[in-house]
Amino acid sequence: MFSKLVAILLVGVLAGTLPAAVLARNCGCDADLCCSQWGYCGTGDDYCGSGCLEGPCYSSGSGGGSVSVSDVVTEDFFNGIISQAGGGCAGRNFYSRSAFLDAASSYSQFAQDGSADDSKREIAAFFAHVTHETGHFCYIEEIDGASKDYCQEENMKYPCVPGKGYYGRGPIQLSWNYNYGPAGQSIGFDGLNNPETVANDVVVSFKTTFWFWMNKVHSVIGQGFGATIRAINGGECGGGNTPAVNARIGYFRDYCSQFGVSPGDNLSC
Repeated sequence: MFSKLVAILLVGVLAGTLPAAVLARNCGCDADLCCSQWGYCGTGDDYCGSGCLEGPCYSSGSGGGSVSVSDVVTEDFFNGIISQAGGGCAGRNFYSRSAFLDAASSYSQFAQDGSADDSKREIAAFFAHVTHETGHFCYIEEIDGASKDYCQEENMKYPCVPGKGYYGRGPIQLSWNYNYGPAGQSIGFDGLNNPETVANDVVVSFKTTFWFWMNKVHSVIGQGFGATIRAINGGECGGGNTPAVNARIGYFRDYCSQFGVSPGDNLSC
């Protein structure tokens, strides 16, 4: 029986009559397609989510964490945040779960260190800060940001371009020329000459947040949520802005609860 099946498959391959899905079993998908855990090419959670073998997978799962980012950040979770933004918020028509997952695919070590609970805590921390910075995904750009000076003039490595503003944009509200410059180099856009790209391209916008997170925050996540507040806006710590600190902690506790994990210790800064 087995030999007959092999013969049939061989004849089918030689004749080119097998369905495309079967021929895709070994993948080799186009660059913009994922190879699912079952060996088929496509896009979306079924292909790029849990078990994705290659391509722009939402999470490689190659680290110590045993969670898939797409499985934790469900449609219901993401929509539960953005639905709290007012109807007139520009961010409601800008930010999306699909853009978040698209950007996350370029940062495979995000939320992949430690245990599954550790991974979920990092995702909760990420969204706690994003929620606070953007008002539940309401804001794309900092309020009155254009009127503020975020140019560190003595920074010759990433010099400010006349007429360009480096105020807060995107989910983490990326600020300052010394962040826009290297973020752009890493992601693939001209952050110094075109900082507005962060407010116009939603995937780039999320990528700047991941860039900042992986370079400034990820390494301290094991120290507790308070350390992540200090890494993002240390000026709030030590009584600098207690209401803001408490708001961030509140979001973190809420999201940890939704993910079914303890928030851990050292929550404040």
